[in-house]
Amino acid sequence: MSDKIRVLVVDDSAVMRKLIPQILERDPTIEVVGTAMDGAFGLKKIEEVHPHVITLDLEMPRMDGTEMLRQIMRSDKIPVIIVSSHSVAGAAATFKALALGAFDFIAKPRDGAQDRMDEIASELIAKIKVAAKARMHRWESGVPANNANHNNDKPIAKPAPRLKASPSKIIAIGSSTGGPNTLQYLLSQLPADFSAAMVVVQHMPEGFTEMFAKRLDESCSLEVKEAQSGDLLLAGRVLIAPGSKHMRVRRMPLGDIVVLSDDPPHNGHRPSVDLLFRSVAQEFGPNAIAILMTGMGDDGADGVGAVRAAGGLTIAQSEESCVVFGMPKAAIDKGFVTRVVPLETMANTLQVYCSPGGPMQQGKESKMQAEKK
Repeated sequence: MSDKIRVLVVDDSAVMRKLIPQILERDPTIEVVGTAMDGAFGLKKIEEVHPHVITLDLEMPRMDGTEMLRQIMRSDKIPVIIVSSHSVAGAAATFKALALGAFDFIAKPRDGAQDRMDEIASELIAKIKVAAKARMHRWESGVPANNANHNNDKPIAKPAPRLKASPSKIIAIGSSTGGPNTLQYLLSQLPADFSAAMVVVQHMPEGFTEMFAKRLDESCSLEVKEAQSGDLLLAGRVLIAPGSKHMRVRRMPLGDIVVLSDDPPHNGHRPSVDLLFRSVAQEFGPNAIAILMTGMGDDGADGVGAVRAAGGLTIAQSEESCVVFGMPKAAIDKGFVTRVVPLETMANTLQVYCSPGGPMQQGKESKMQAEKK
């Protein structure tokens, strides 16, 4: 019996049904056991070939990828990686698929050129391997079942606009695989008068982060937007790093801001969680909170160390609530994490630490009193 990862490729493009297997079979641990031209054929193929992982196009005739995904989630519970078109419509459909239970997604090259498919090869292979290992028990638990906003496309009512205050704390968050649903759940649990500012790096391609920020904004009481250079860090505001830019923070006389750059990728990532965390540590020291949430790889682990060394609070999402425990585990293994917190209680933890009389403030006051003595 083969120990290879069995993959089913579902795509209405004959070119893609040829190219994706060619890409995947470069890796000796992966075996493409079948292809299908639409969702109806795909469901039949599942019964025939018993795949461990499915790659799924969304825009297909007869039965599209979204309907196929719904049926997979009802019965087979096989990890699905969406192979998405690089467009506004493609981004919207992709986020809907993630809400339905897709494991992760990858964006096809913008021009769809055959010779550019190599650009996504290593990423697709890596995600398939992680999906196969993640097999269901951890994957299903990424977002609590009682999330009222999960799978709800109806925007929630926003409170009346108010004058934004300077934040009590700066919260920097890094996430990757499983992050979109996890972040939506976390932000939906925070009140409109939340006193901290938040800056987020979610590993995601260029063109998807604007749509992602809009979806988050519609699903929570906070203000969420894709960051632009010069955006102010304000209480109750969440700034999402664009998919192709590094994001750092900077303290300025007229207000604290984010700064974007086109610097080269850091350890293969742009935006990089590490670079964001290091800048937060440098600029805000003990007023910083760094959180590593679900995701593959180790981006952010060293940055968490910088925040801790600067006196800030460092938090890792708990293993049982992660889709993939890679990023939090990397920081925990290095000894940089102060607290490990389940997703279900993360919002409450942040409200406690960011309140005027919270533990971080008490700690600073105790330190000041000790220095006076």
